[in-house]
Amino acid sequence: MFDLDAYLERIGLRGRPGIAELHRAHVTSIPFENLDPRRGKPVSLELEHLQRKLITERRGGYCFEHNLVFMAALEALGAQVEPILARVGPRGTERSRTHLVLRVRCDGELWHADVGFGRGTLLAPIPFGPGDEHVQDGWQFRVVADGPELVLQTVREGEWIDGYTFAPEPAPLIDIETSNWYTATHPRSPFVSAGISAAIYDREATAVSLSDWSGSLILTELTPEKRTVTPVVPEQAGELLATRFGLAGWTLEADGRLVAQ
Repeated sequence: MFDLDAYLERIGLRGRPGIAELHRAHVTSIPFENLDPRRGKPVSLELEHLQRKLITERRGGYCFEHNLVFMAALEALGAQVEPILARVGPRGTERSRTHLVLRVRCDGELWHADVGFGRGTLLAPIPFGPGDEHVQDGWQFRVVADGPELVLQTVREGEWIDGYTFAPEPAPLIDIETSNWYTATHPRSPFVSAGISAAIYDREATAVSLSDWSGSLILTELTPEKRTVTPVVPEQAGELLATRFGLAGWTLEADGRLVAQ
């Protein structure tokens, strides 16, 4: 059974918040991170395990973990939710369906919700399906149709770019489990091979991320108008994970090994 009260305490809410308030509180409270796959630890999608990790232990996770916990919270509040698998990146590139989004029916309306896309995630849900541009604290999002599929786009440096593409069809749990297994364990998965990644929106809707995917460890603070990049040495990573992302107890060794203290 999902512990809604514990989840709401984790994200700083109480009572029966609406979907928009819940969505924003989640993405500004629970970080996106790949620390378990990076150190070779498989990721379980059992709800009991997800609650322990993201709520009790105050960790973060990636899309499958975030959106399945968010799905459980929405269902506890009376919404109907369908999980949908998506392909990350620009159209025309062969990619596995390694991202999870949610189609939510709540109060007679249909919403596109996603609290697990890292630095580019939505701050609030948007109406499901293609439509107008949505501006959230200066961040721009829209969904466009591409044949039978839908594409979430956002603006980067003045240009609309594809975030992910999906067919609007609910995914069975076995397909979600398979996609999660690839993401968490396959040597070609960037969450396994490319380095550490942590991201969160702060309370001012600045997207803060720590990553060494570019080859060097950097802290990035991104707003719709400005990008600030700060080089980081491995000895600083543990403190930054704790102070900027709420992820205490980690050390990044000089050789790139990630150690849980």
